[in-house]
Amino acid sequence: MAFTIYPAIDMRGGKCVRLIQGDYNQETVYGDSPFDMARSFKEAGAQWIHMVDLDGAKDGKRVNDTFVIQAAKELNVNVQIGGGIRTEQDIVHYLDNGVTRVIIGSIAISNPEFAIEMVKKYGKQIAIGLDAKNGYVATHGWLNTSEVKAVEVGKRFADAGAETFIFTDIATDGMLSGPNVEAVKLLAAETGKQVIASGGVSSLADLTRLKEFEAVGVSGAIVGKAIYEGRFTVSDALKEVGV
Repeated sequence: MAFTIYPAIDMRGGKCVRLIQGDYNQETVYGDSPFDMARSFKEAGAQWIHMVDLDGAKDGKRVNDTFVIQAAKELNVNVQIGGGIRTEQDIVHYLDNGVTRVIIGSIAISNPEFAIEMVKKYGKQIAIGLDAKNGYVATHGWLNTSEVKAVEVGKRFADAGAETFIFTDIATDGMLSGPNVEAVKLLAAETGKQVIASGGVSSLADLTRLKEFEAVGVSGAIVGKAIYEGRFTVSDALKEVGV
């Protein structure tokens, strides 16, 4: 599988926004239409789009799902969605409506038995989202930090059959300070599975550095603020990693 670029659309109140380190009080609005943003990414050559329902992550239920489903159905692009997914009904709702991959985050920590059951049932259509602060998993829109190490959670889910992990280092998210490559690499090495890096990508050089560890299992990068701030374009990123 080629190293994949995942342009990100974080949704809050029906708009495209970015938060700094998951702080809902530090929000910048970048667009009024998540669907239009997704279409522009697709037109730039993206094969995958990463969407996050920030309202859903905070409220524990689907809020911005109509935009996700519209993109999945109308754009002929792979969509992965995270945020507010707490039940099997949520998972089925997305998968039945054309979404390629559903990300389980907070529920993987609060109810691991359920999350493992979903991994076994839906296989590669489920990704486990591990958001970490100083190596420990954070949950519920990053409002809480657990006492569980991300690597330990990763191993447990890898043993259960999870194939894809999305690792976010909260300290770097939205900061344009460079990704935590060591943490991403460690998770890939310890689980033996595919790990997508999220948070901190600020330059094309960051993408090149992550791609260096493709053989270990670092399979892609989610890019948000760097694109919105004009550091580089989606097509620049795809070109950089040879897509």
